[in-house]
Amino acid sequence: MRPTTVLRLAVLTGLLCAPVASAHGASGEKLGTVTFPVSCSPAASQQFARAVALLHSFWYEEAVKAFAEVTATDPSCAMGFWGVAMSMYYPLWYPPSEATLKAGVAALDRAAAVGAKTPRERDYLAAIEAFYRDWDKTDHRSRTLAYEKAMERVYARYPDDREAAIFYALALNATAPPTDKTYANQLKAGAILEKVLTEQPNHPGVAHYIIHSYDSATFASRALPAARSYAKIAPSAPHALHMPGHIFTRLGLWQESIDSNRMSADAGVAYSTKTGADGVWDQTLHSLDYLVYAYLQTGRDVAAKRVADEVATIRKAYPESLPAAYALAAIPARVALERQRWSEAATLTLSPSTFPWNRFPWGEGITAFARAVGMARGGDLGGAEKEVQKLASLRDSLAQAKNKYWADQVEVQHRAASALVARAQGKKQEALNLLRSAADLESSDGQASGHPGAHRPYAGAPRRAAPRAQRAEGGLAGIRRNADGRAEPVSQPVRRRAGG
Repeated sequence: MRPTTVLRLAVLTGLLCAPVASAHGASGEKLGTVTFPVSCSPAASQQFARAVALLHSFWYEEAVKAFAEVTATDPSCAMGFWGVAMSMYYPLWYPPSEATLKAGVAALDRAAAVGAKTPRERDYLAAIEAFYRDWDKTDHRSRTLAYEKAMERVYARYPDDREAAIFYALALNATAPPTDKTYANQLKAGAILEKVLTEQPNHPGVAHYIIHSYDSATFASRALPAARSYAKIAPSAPHALHMPGHIFTRLGLWQESIDSNRMSADAGVAYSTKTGADGVWDQTLHSLDYLVYAYLQTGRDVAAKRVADEVATIRKAYPESLPAAYALAAIPARVALERQRWSEAATLTLSPSTFPWNRFPWGEGITAFARAVGMARGGDLGGAEKEVQKLASLRDSLAQAKNKYWADQVEVQHRAASALVARAQGKKQEALNLLRSAADLESSDGQASGHPGAHRPYAGAPRRAAPRAQRAEGGLAGIRRNADGRAEPVSQPVRRRAGG
């Protein structure tokens, strides 16, 4: 018998005997069903399967705790430490901090000290180690690509290991170039996941990553069945309640988006209360941003304003992350501009003041753009010009920091705001030229069509030309082309996140 055949039989045998994390736990917890055989004690293996289910729903805070419990139950379980390192990676979110990277390396050091007991486990550990290796010398994208290639090898070596297929599909989504409008990585990932779906329809990662794979204007309809099933598969995970909203928003299914994000936000608040957290969870804020967007698209201005007023009372967000920064800046700007409350937009300020806005200069850009629109529409051209200059300064600082994505987003806003000022000054042709150039820049970015790029799910809701957005004169992203092919400003979010 060939070695590869022996290897495949070993994996199949392991799968048949593997513990399963059931969607119906003793405590009523529902996270979906995961089968992931590991060479740990029976008790630790059961805990491990649950921890992987948490990981697949991006509940990283709880996944870290769950994998730590695995290593406490069985200190010789190297895969428990693998799980800790995996829970600190955030492939579709923002890059880990230095402290997080060091913690991930420490977990892998513990795994190395314990030693993997099977070749398969060694391969899984080697794959995530490729991401952490030389983190202080190599950029984030290069290490993400290294992990993807390593997971491709695991996927090829263990063709019967469905978890290898699922994690490889996620890695493909994480490395999809934001400028690739053929969506090659996403389509490849989607094809892999759809095969697994036929065998494991209750797997949280399969439904979740299908949504990410098809989270674009072109392919959103393919993910609708997954969107409508994910929350049912893992209703205990707040992200599983929110993520379907990406597809509902893409397709203009506003009430479904409202229901999805309201449940997710409520679950996030309950989680913060349960853990005694100081502040509002960034995932709660992310869901509220999608919720506000959907409210506005259906003309539910009072409901949107109510959420914005609640957000205005927030004094602390945790973690102080990209999704938190975006939601805190975008929600008040969105509500003011969509409702055409120009004086309200003109007086917006970044809140809370204690938030580290210096780490997110594009957040200040959102506010500056809203202020510029409000001032231009209100007749304060001097004030609007100052905000336009601020946008130029923010764009330059982002460009100097080699943050091209956000530099381009701020430049779209800069050109659109400049156009509004020019129009108010009677310079109609200059205004039109500026809007066209803003539209061209926005369209040249893969994000414009909803491409999940560098900041994937967590830069906001996707760009969709909804009826309400078509009527608005100001917006966060800048402009759109109307039915006559003319460029005009719109009120619609900027994509991320990147989720989220």
